[in-house]
Amino acid sequence: MKAKQLSRRKKWLIAGGIVLLILAILAGAFFWYVSDYYRAEDVALEVMTQDNGISVQDNLTILSPSHPTDTAIIFYPGAKVEAEAYLPLLDQIRQTGVTCILVHMPFHMAIFDANAAEDVIAQFPEIQHWYIAGHSMGGAMASKFASEHPDQVDGLILMGAYIYGDYPDEKTLTIYGSLNQSVEDHIDYTENIVKIEGGNHAQFGNYGPQEGDLPATISAQEQQAQTVAAIEAFLSGADSQP
Repeated sequence: MKAKQLSRRKKWLIAGGIVLLILAILAGAFFWYVSDYYRAEDVALEVMTQDNGISVQDNLTILSPSHPTDTAIIFYPGAKVEAEAYLPLLDQIRQTGVTCILVHMPFHMAIFDANAAEDVIAQFPEIQHWYIAGHSMGGAMASKFASEHPDQVDGLILMGAYIYGDYPDEKTLTIYGSLNQSVEDHIDYTENIVKIEGGNHAQFGNYGPQEGDLPATISAQEQQAQTVAAIEAFLSGADSQP
């Protein structure tokens, strides 16, 4: 009897050891995966050195305009992209008078904190008009938040992404590069769509070429300039509506 109990205990110890080994391997694989992300280029990091209305607060980088309005954009970065890569784009947007709040996501993936906007909104009661924006997977998670919290945002802005969830296309701006066919194939609505000729998937940020992306035939500066113009027109149109 005692021998059987020892044998059974040994089997449980072996089984437990195997489970722990598998969990350790999975954890190691996960951390290896998330540690291999796209870094912000120097041109993006240089925006932080301007020291004129840019501040960091916990997991947020806040870009405040010289003459702020009561409108702000919460921005979710693309998956496995360093958040700072989007500073050149957001810096141009804030020059139109819109406060931009860049969210640094856990493991550089918005899927791990899709509701981050809820805490952001609570921290800035002076803002009356909130828009949520995002690039790629960040856009999908921004769309998810807007769909689940339609009363908390005035609109949705997508870059290299399409509506994910149930959010009205008339309150959504969708911007994508003409070389980003996978996004175009999923757009099944017609309102507020801007196709940037010669643009690709990656150049909404400054993090270099992205695997699987086609080379753009325009510069990142031009793609971002057209993006800013589209956003400014979208916000102006929203302001003029009764």
